[in-house]
Amino acid sequence: MTGAQEFERVLDDSDKSVASFEHETVSLIKRAQHFLHSTPAAVPLIVLVLAIVIFGIAIGGRFFSSYTLTLILQQIAIVGILGAAQTLVILTAGIDLSIGVIMVISAVIMGNVAITYGIPTPIAVVVGLLVGGLCGLLNGFLVAYMKLPPFIVTLGTWNIVMATNFIYSANETIRDTDVDEQAPLLHLFAASFKLGSAVLTLGVVAMVLLVLLLWYVLNHTAWGRHVYAVGDDPEAAKLSGIQAKKVLLTVYTISGVIAAFAAWVSIGRNGSISPSSAVTDYNLQAITATVIGGISLFGGRGSILGTLFGAMIVGVVSMGLNMLGADPQWKVLLTGVLIIAAVAIDQWIRKVSV
Repeated sequence: MTGAQEFERVLDDSDKSVASFEHETVSLIKRAQHFLHSTPAAVPLIVLVLAIVIFGIAIGGRFFSSYTLTLILQQIAIVGILGAAQTLVILTAGIDLSIGVIMVISAVIMGNVAITYGIPTPIAVVVGLLVGGLCGLLNGFLVAYMKLPPFIVTLGTWNIVMATNFIYSANETIRDTDVDEQAPLLHLFAASFKLGSAVLTLGVVAMVLLVLLLWYVLNHTAWGRHVYAVGDDPEAAKLSGIQAKKVLLTVYTISGVIAAFAAWVSIGRNGSISPSSAVTDYNLQAITATVIGGISLFGGRGSILGTLFGAMIVGVVSMGLNMLGADPQWKVLLTGVLIIAAVAIDQWIRKVSV
């Protein structure tokens, strides 16, 4: 009893203060950093709104006309669709340099199957989509199973597909009138309709619907979460039971199919089918839209909605400078600035502690 009482007296004399945690005030910059980290599409959306406001003030009411704004959407439809395909690949910390030429060869094959060979147009479209998917499957196999760097793989397939395109087509253009007469379905996405005073094409509608579909898949399906996980940390993804190789294979394959779908839209937009369009910078434009849209080149972060906003930013800047009569090189300069700024902001946002 005596020992217990002495023990209690020792406890009575001990420090009874309770541990407490100080609440650190979070600065406004830190809050902004956290917000941008949790909402990747916010930065390109803010830039898009600012660009519209700045050019609207500089140009006046003409810039805000329904004709101008819908024309911008029509001009970015192909790049927006290719950007969606590129987004899937970049989210896995890869890159696809062959998307542009996959689109061109798919268009050439659609045109030749329907017009030169006289096969029904729906079958020609399916064949074109299959060709795009096979090109993407080849990229995915080399990246996922052969463990080759995506940059090197797609640089190689870019050359292979472009050369195949010229050899197969003999560099012969299929004329707009021939497409209209023999395969009008290939011009489907050129069809337009009025929405109030605005005139929209089915190509624009297809771009928006595709982006919304991919946004839902990436954010509300297991496959979408696996894509982000593989891009963020492939080793951790494997340890958690994700089949990283299959995810990469499907990503590149779907990317190829989307590029072939962009081919169908491009036929409606351009009218004719020209193999020489393989030398254009469609792929660079798609990467630009993706990067400006806040998709991290390091993988695992970004929203596909940001890619749509990124394509619109490029379209707004291009249209605004054209209406101001500026030298076309200003567009190139501003695009370069936007790319560097987007990467710098991404690096800053990634440092946020969560």
